[in-house]
Amino acid sequence: MVAALELYLDVDATRRIRTLWGALEAEGIPSMASLMESRHRPHVSLAAARRLAPDAVAEALTGFAVGRGLTLDLDFAGQFVGRVLWLGAVPTAELLEHHREVHARLVQAGIEVWDLYQPGRWVPHCTISLRVPNPMMGAAVRRCLEFLPIRATVVGAAVTDHANDISLAL
Repeated sequence: MVAALELYLDVDATRRIRTLWGALEAEGIPSMASLMESRHRPHVSLAAARRLAPDAVAEALTGFAVGRGLTLDLDFAGQFVGRVLWLGAVPTAELLEHHREVHARLVQAGIEVWDLYQPGRWVPHCTISLRVPNPMMGAAVRRCLEFLPIRATVVGAAVTDHANDISLAL
């Protein structure tokens, strides 16, 4: 199970990413569109852990407009070990400072997140697929590049745990 603090993207960016998901699905490449009964929406996660207590995260971030007003430039495609395909957000000073502030507040509240999401290690990204078949990775990356660049404005945030049907808007 995975719980995350997700940043949601404006309508145009969301539409373009969902169109990319559909294009991959049409080619037999599973995307986030078909994962967990289509519960996912395009997002960039600021934090992730096996479990996050939504109320504790919300309390830790009280008075802080999580993600609001941030602009994300999705300019490249990447791959994590384990067949994970993603679109990378340019790590601007503003985005990295926002991420650091979120984590400082979470740490102060005693909320632990995975090391890969800690400041200095985090790779800002929008996951496209968690399970691209190895022989299809090249074609999947090429399809992603056809959709780039995507400029997105963050319009919302939530603490989610899709496996447990949890979504708390912040």
